[in-house]
Parts: sequence; structure tokens; C-alpha cells
Amino acid sequence: MTRDTASLLADRTRLLGPNLPTFYDDPLHIVRGEGVWLWDADGRRYLDCYNNVPHVGHCNPRVVEAICRQAATLNTHTRYLHDGILDYVERLTATMDPSLSTAILTCTGSEANDIALRMAEGVTGRRGIVATDATYHGNSALVSQLSRSNVPALGFGLEQFFRLVPAPDSLRAPDPDASSFIAAMQQQIDDLDRAGIGFAALVLCPFFLNEAFPDLPDGWLKPVATAVRAAGGLLICDEVQSGFGRTGTHFWAHQKMGVVPDILTLGKPMANGHPVGAVVTSADTMAVFREGFRYFNTFGGNPVSCAAALAVLEELEERNLMAHADKVGQHARARLRDLMDRHEVIGDVRGSGMVFGAELVLDRTTCEPATAYTDMLINILRQRGFVLSRLGRHRNTLKIRPPMPFSTEHADLLFDALDDILTTTPVTP
Repeated sequence: MTRDTASLLADRTRLLGPNLPTFYDDPLHIVRGEGVWLWDADGRRYLDCYNNVPHVGHCNPRVVEAICRQAATLNTHTRYLHDGILDYVERLTATMDPSLSTAILTCTGSEANDIALRMAEGVTGRRGIVATDATYHGNSALVSQLSRSNVPALGFGLEQFFRLVPAPDSLRAPDPDASSFIAAMQQQIDDLDRAGIGFAALVLCPFFLNEAFPDLPDGWLKPVATAVRAAGGLLICDEVQSGFGRTGTHFWAHQKMGVVPDILTLGKPMANGHPVGAVVTSADTMAVFREGFRYFNTFGGNPVSCAAALAVLEELEERNLMAHADKVGQHARARLRDLMDRHEVIGDVRGSGMVFGAELVLDRTTCEPATAYTDMLINILRQRGFVLSRLGRHRNTLKIRPPMPFSTEHADLLFDALDDILTTTPVTP
């Protein structure tokens, strides 16, 4: 059955419910993908500058072949023994500090973060969680409390266990040594202690990617981790977006930021679109969780998922995509800095590797966010054949987070179009 756009939207509401996001004023009806390109139902091609789920490219042949081969052989749960999950976890943890040696495979990042919070409670005996205030970590009843934009009206009383601190903002409130962040975090830790809840963990994306990836020096999180552990808590790093070589300089963003987390959570890009998530931690923490909580996931770690995830690691290594991301990222930021020299609306350029963008402002002195203009710009780019988004507390930072095969030539296509739009569609007072 083929529907036009109006019918698709009406049937989405009727069959899936209201308030489903569609990104653009004129929603896209995508029917095919290959590499860094997407095609809509009318056959029009779009450059994908946004999607990190197809980490090694849409319909990557290695991943597709691995899925098909394993699906044609066996797919079942982990209560039967199979080599695939062991081969994958061994290969995955080899990219990390030796202390991060054990894993639980899930289907989603939400599940992974849910487990991580329970692990923190099991290890510390406390339930208080501190998180940053403009991010997203998932949508279970527990994990949704971490995301200010996602806190439900009814939270089963869980909100009492959570405290939020301002995410770093390198444009408006530079904090190069993390001292302001640590002070704010300590206030919330003290509040949890006064409430008799106690402090269990700090949860954050080490690259603060949903919070407009502020420009922070490498190693910025090191004193933060020291303060967390001095307070008796664990550091949970959510690398659902920032991992697997995306920053270009390091395989994991926590490595770039100078820390080894107590618990690491993963998701989106792990299997190039096949639903895989993970929690990685030490053997001791894993033992506490396994002994204190009964956990089983019917689909997590199944043979097909593990085959897809292993194929992603192989593709990253054999095509040297992390170094490629570093090269493309440097080129992209140089192009953006050139645009900033010529367009006053660009207030800041930032990023690392295959995540880069610009914060748009109405005035460089006051840093007033150009939120409405950014939204308009995203929609114009969509009409020009470019898929990207915006993010941050003020929703005014271009979020350019493409699949890893994205090239300098692809970046030039985007920035040539962006230059033209900024020139012909200036910000109005």
C-alpha cells in the first residue's frame, strides 16, 4: 500500500498516536538508503549529514551479509550457549581500559542506562543520581528522569532520586578546568545526602553531544571523575552517540576526556541499525549486579545481533574509519570557520571527528540564540537535499553527525549549500 504524505501523517496519528516527531515542516518519506545517501518515495536523493545509527553507512554490505548469514543459520536467546556473543564482547572490550572487561548486551540504550543505574545502586547501596540538565539518556520510567525534556508527569515517585546540574556551555560560561561544573555537582550531591538518599552516580555523555558538544579541552572530565569518586559515587558514561571512533582522535569519547568510567553504556550505532545496546563494566561491578538483580533479555545478545555488531567493528578497523573521521572533521571545521568569518549569525564552531557544527546567534556579544532562524535553516536545507538537525539547550546548534564514510567532498556539498543559504537568507532584526 502506497500512501501520499497527508495519508501517511493521518494514519500515523490514527495507528501510532499523536505527537510523533517528523523533524521537518515538510516530513520526509524515506524509502531507501546506501552509504551516506537516502532516497525518498519520489526518487529524490538526500545527503545524510545526521544519522549515526547506520554508523558504517546505510545498508553496509558487510553488515547486511553478516545478518543474512546468521539469520539463515540460527537465532535464539542467550540461555543457550553461542560463540557469537563471546567473540563480540571480547572484541569490544579490547578497545577499552582492561578494567572494562564484562558486558551485558541489550536491545536499546534505554535498557543499558536502566541497568547502569541499578548497578550503581547495587555497588554503592545508594540511589541518588546526578545528571546534566539538557540531555537525553532514554525512555524507561527510571531513565526518563535523567532527561529534563523527557520527564513524565507521572514518574512513580522516582524524581526524588535525581538531581540535575547545568551542562557546560563553552560559549556563554567557559569552564576550562571544570571547577564550576564540579561545584554545581557537589551542591547536588550534598542535597542528596541531606535528603537521606545518598549519592550513587554521575551520568553523562562524555562529549556532551546532545548538549551542543561544547568546546572542552581533552581531559576535561578527569577532575570531575576524581570528585565523583571522592564522594563515593560511580561515573557512568553514556556513549550511545559519541563512541565507536566518532570523535576521530579516540575510539571512545571518555578516552578523549581523560577518564575510565565505572560503567559504560552503548547503543544506537553498535550494529548499524540492528537493535543492539550494551552495558560494559568491571568484573566486580558485574558480579554485584548479577548476584543482586535477576536480569534476562530475550533478544539482547542474540546471534544475529552479535554478528551485525561484530561486522561493524571489523568495518571500522579494516577501513580505518576513525582516522577518516579525524581528517573529515578537521576539514569540516575549517569550512565552518571560514563561514563564520563571513556570516555574523555563526557564533561558534565546534566538534571533533565526525561530529561538528555551529551555534547560531542573533548577536555575538550577547550570544542570544537564533533558535527560530536555525529551525528555518534546517528546513531550507531539507528542501535542498540535506538531512541534518539542531540541538542544545536553545535548539540553535547545527547537529552534523553523519555516517562514518562521509567524505570531505560530501562536507563541501553541505557547506557550499549552507554558504548560499546564509548569504541569501540573512537573519532579520
